[in-house]
Amino acid sequence: MFPPFLFAVVARALSVSDEALVRRVAARDPQALRGVYDRCAGIALAVALRILRSRSEAEDVVQDAFVEIWKRAGSFDARRGSLNAWVVAIVRSRALDRVRARGSAERAVQSMQREDEVPVPLPIESAEQRQDRERILAALATLPEEQRRVLELAYFEGLTQKEIAEHTGDPLGTVKTRVRLALEKLSTVLGPTS
Repeated sequence: MFPPFLFAVVARALSVSDEALVRRVAARDPQALRGVYDRCAGIALAVALRILRSRSEAEDVVQDAFVEIWKRAGSFDARRGSLNAWVVAIVRSRALDRVRARGSAERAVQSMQREDEVPVPLPIESAEQRQDRERILAALATLPEEQRRVLELAYFEGLTQKEIAEHTGDPLGTVKTRVRLALEKLSTVLGPTS
């Protein structure tokens, strides 16, 4: 058994070694990236597998993470955490992005399927309800595409404004403005019916 002080010295030496290794990666040394991979790939794959539950997707995420490590090696700061912790944080973030993308893709497919269906009024639907539905559809059609799309994502797919921003790639402020402008226009177009 190592005395506690010796363990601390060894841990510090490994940390310095990790930091030196990442500095070499930042200097574009492919052998250094291989060293980081050898040290961290096992835990990185385990984290990705735990989140994604698919080996092929987990391997893709680990590969993407190491490309990101190659690009962002200069941002590693050993004072903020170990090399393993940094790599795991990157892998976790990538894996969660993949899970979110899966959900977005499924919602997009469902949305496309719904768009293909022409709404047929139920026999019991009153004439007034049909007129209201037709007025709303007509009012939505008057909106610019970007405004109509954010309303559809919010009201028909249940996405938050932040999720809409992630889904469309637009800044959150832009999404908020589009929602506000669309609602203002709809309230003007729909106004009182009598």
